[in-house]
Amino acid sequence: MQQLLQLYKKEMNEELENILSYWEKFTVDEKMGGFVGQVDLYNTIIPHAPKGVVLNARILWTYAAAHNFKPNHTNLVLAQRAYDYLLNYFIDKKFGGVYWSVDYSGNPLDKKKQVYAISFVIYSLAEYFKCTHDDMVKQLAIQLYHLIIEHAYDQHYGGFIEALTEDWKPIQDFRLSNKDANTPKSMNTLLHALEAFTNLYKIWPVEPLQHHIQQLLQVFTKYVISPHNFHLHLFFNNNWSVIGNDISFGHDIEASWLLLEAAMVINNEQLITQFKQLAVNMSTATIKGLDEDGGLWYEAHKNYETFIYEKHWWPQAESMIGFFNAFQITGDIKFLQLSCNSWEFVKNNLKDNEGEWYWGINQNREKINQDKAGFWKCPYHNGRASIELINRINTVLSSK
Repeated sequence: MQQLLQLYKKEMNEELENILSYWEKFTVDEKMGGFVGQVDLYNTIIPHAPKGVVLNARILWTYAAAHNFKPNHTNLVLAQRAYDYLLNYFIDKKFGGVYWSVDYSGNPLDKKKQVYAISFVIYSLAEYFKCTHDDMVKQLAIQLYHLIIEHAYDQHYGGFIEALTEDWKPIQDFRLSNKDANTPKSMNTLLHALEAFTNLYKIWPVEPLQHHIQQLLQVFTKYVISPHNFHLHLFFNNNWSVIGNDISFGHDIEASWLLLEAAMVINNEQLITQFKQLAVNMSTATIKGLDEDGGLWYEAHKNYETFIYEKHWWPQAESMIGFFNAFQITGDIKFLQLSCNSWEFVKNNLKDNEGEWYWGINQNREKINQDKAGFWKCPYHNGRASIELINRINTVLSSK
């Protein structure tokens, strides 16, 4: 097992460098600043593509996290590039918060206030502060947190409303994307708000923030995680009545370790115990979405009656972390093997010769013709998987 772990660690170190090099080579926007909005399947830049704040924030997080993991001047410079663009073009200087998107030259396109997007900006700013110790970075993250609490927190039922207008008024279309249900609350936004609050707490450990982290964890146990099958409910009305019955395997395995991390960061022993067990249960539930080649199918519908037979890049990255996390909790070698199988699937099917991962493959093992970089295709999932696994492997090896 030690040999397997050492090899896994070696390959994750190499993969992190591959990913960072790809984004430096193909996505830096020398003409308009920041990073380009879109790179296609064949690594061709789409020059006038709009730029999304989620992409920019995730690039900022990735290079900041890589620098925090192993100090590197180039990574710090690229993190600063993403931060500067965020500050100059995505921050709404009139109403506060961030724009959802700008055009290729930085003019605002979609000005709505999406809690999911603001959460990723908080997440990335907290990581960038660890690099720079610049108090302005920290204060901006705190300011955005206060705006979410002030405008989007549901005082009656808990959790957060998905989206508001540019000036923080009620909105009709809550959706992150066309594939989502138009509901006032979603698992996805709640999970990434929790993720953001957890990273913010690492640099700003105050009681009100801890309280909101605990509340979000309780929302997950009470409303989001099904007690019957340990999958996540995805969409909700204000009062937490569930809309739809789709299963997102990638989110199941991602949440399994992010929820536990939140409990551990606030050092709540009762919640840690609870979410360790839930992490194992959710990881076990995710196995239902695995194919024989180790890849994780995208979604299932109506109690596994139908599947979306595609294997996208990000659920594989989250499987690598989530199954390894279950191995750390239980010591069960089965989960370690599942993590390694996910990585083998990526190596065999998704890795590009230039260093990034393809969007995914379909049931016929054909590449899906989607972005290599874009609104939703970012270096955050696979970059984070590399860093997480190196750190976790080191923890396991040091305990031997």
